Amino acid sequence: MSGVTPGGPPSPRKGTSGGGGAAFKIKKTYSVIVFIVLASLDNVAIQLVPPLYDPIARAFEVPEGVVAVVTAVTYLVTAVAAVGWAFAGDRGNRRPLLVIGTILWAVGTAATGWAPGLTVFVIAQVVGAIGLGAVGSVGFSVVSDLISPRRRGLVMSLWGLSQGIGTLAGTLAGGLLGAADWRRPFQVMAVTGTVAAVAYLFTADIRRGESEPQLAGVEYDHRISREQLPEILGRRTNVWLVLQGLSAQVTFGSFVWLPRLFQARAEEQGYDSATAVAIGAVFATLFQLGGVLSIIGGLVGDRLQRRTPRGRALVASAGILGGVPFFVGLFFLPMRVHIDEGSVPLGVLKSVYQEPTVAFALLAALSGLALTSANSPNWFALIADVNPPEHRGTVYSLGNLVNGVGRAAGNGLVGLVFSALARSLPPPANYAVGLAAFQVFFVPTGIMYYMASRTSPKDIDEVREVLAARAAEAGVRPSSSPP
Repeated sequence: MSGVTPGGPPSPRKGTSGGGGAAFKIKKTYSVIVFIVLASLDNVAIQLVPPLYDPIARAFEVPEGVVAVVTAVTYLVTAVAAVGWAFAGDRGNRRPLLVIGTILWAVGTAATGWAPGLTVFVIAQVVGAIGLGAVGSVGFSVVSDLISPRRRGLVMSLWGLSQGIGTLAGTLAGGLLGAADWRRPFQVMAVTGTVAAVAYLFTADIRRGESEPQLAGVEYDHRISREQLPEILGRRTNVWLVLQGLSAQVTFGSFVWLPRLFQARAEEQGYDSATAVAIGAVFATLFQLGGVLSIIGGLVGDRLQRRTPRGRALVASAGILGGVPFFVGLFFLPMRVHIDEGSVPLGVLKSVYQEPTVAFALLAALSGLALTSANSPNWFALIADVNPPEHRGTVYSLGNLVNGVGRAAGNGLVGLVFSALARSLPPPANYAVGLAAFQVFFVPTGIMYYMASRTSPKDIDEVREVLAARAAEAGVRPSSSPP
């Protein structure tokens, strides 16, 4: 197979991991839960700082922009570190790496909450960022070995969903726990990180290639090497899966401005600034709940993949392109919000059934997110489908690195576009037009997924053939491949 270099002959596997039977199935289920929950926790840790820019800046007597730059740097450090963690995980034992990475981000988080000045704060954040890079990249490799190809879309949708929930939870935890003392959220997360490191110790010992039908009964000893990196990038589906993130994340990055759009709409209706900010935050959070529907995208991808090896990529392509009209409608739909004296969240919820424009906006947001969120689980599953077990963590981390570049570009560019549009379009029109314009970046994303649907059948077949050949070398007759 082009792009897959043998790393040593496999040997027959004696028994199953963990001793087999019901006990191992329970431990395997526990392991899936642990990895999904901890994928959420690392996103909680990442998101603690942004809601606390103001108190942290005041504590260290620096502008808020300085703290924001530190956060941007830590995002980049996490993405770069993940490549190194993933490569190490694809070469050796993954559990120690996950424990070390978790301890690092726990230590970094604890030091952040203790930091007496900006210098220590920066160092602590960088240490934590390095540790966080291990959780997603190495964890993905393990999860892909836990789940059979038939159910990858479903489980990967839970994996991606947990990260989205973690992002929201981190924002809320930072704002609520840090309202009186900005150090408290970091202290709480440091304890949580320590518990997480202990939880890893009780997960099942998942062998590489554990869930592959072709490797049933085989002790799989192949590992990645530096010489294989050009071959990984030469696998055409990998190229499309990595590159699509550059354009997709430009659009997803622009979505962080959704609260500002809804805030401007509230201000246009006469609400004061403080109330409008709250309205914008509640609306943005409410509309993002559509990401839960990524589970449907994963299930549809699983089902269509059993009919055609192009299935997952076609679902992702149709979802990305199909969501565009709903988002454009959301941006331009006029909303009339009715907030009486009292709770803003309660007033927003009442507006959903009292005001048709708000109900239509919610429907448009949920529909758009339901479609575009099909991207995430099928992306995860495709990486596992078109790569042998020893390459998956590295490919995932390379994709995440490109995703980070795209998201940073989206965050920065959209702000400049809003400012330029404001010269001729007053708020909220400038925000609506700007966000709608950034939907154009979803078009190349959809096209790249379509191209992946054309190359993935060949890459999937080649991986299965190589795994079957490796099993045959060990004298084990491989199980038949799933359709």
